[in-house]
This record gives sequence, C-alpha cells and structure tokens, in this order.
Amino acid sequence: MTITIAQPKEGLESRVAKPARVILYNDDWHTFDEVIGQLVKAGACDAAEAELHAWRVHTEGRSLVFHGARRDCDRVAQVLREIRLQVEVDWDD
Repeated sequence: MTITIAQPKEGLESRVAKPARVILYNDDWHTFDEVIGQLVKAGACDAAEAELHAWRVHTEGRSLVFHGARRDCDRVAQVLREIRLQVEVDWDD
C-alpha cells in the first residue's frame, strides 16, 4: 500500500486571510456622537468601546478601532469613510 501526501499548491497562502487593522485619526469637524455612532454602525465595537475610541482619538490623535481579516477591515473602513472619517487600513505583508 502506498500513501501519497498531497503538497499544498503554490500560492495557497495568499488566499489565507491576513490580519489587518483599522486606525481612526483625529479631525476637527466630527462630533463625539458622530464618531461613536459610525463606529457602532460599522460593527467595529459596541457603544461603550466606541466612546473610549473617540476619547483616545481626541487625546492621542488616533486609535486602533478594529482588527481582523483584511476584507472585514476594508468593510469597516468603508462605513467609517461614509461620513468622511479619516481612517487607514494597515496589514502585515
């Protein structure tokens, strides 16, 4: 009896979801309520955590508001950008 072990196809690792993160930056034109509401709408976090992110953005200039698969991060960032929040999606290469 011969047992054959299949080797992974080349490029398979590129289909595996790589971790990414959404960073929200401070601005001078959105209110705390707008930021909190949009973070909740995007599914980045609940209202209590969104309030903490809003304060961190206000005091430190930015906050990592979400992390996960690149596709999920892109979706969250898109919702945050609906009201022109300044966000960046960063991922490991």
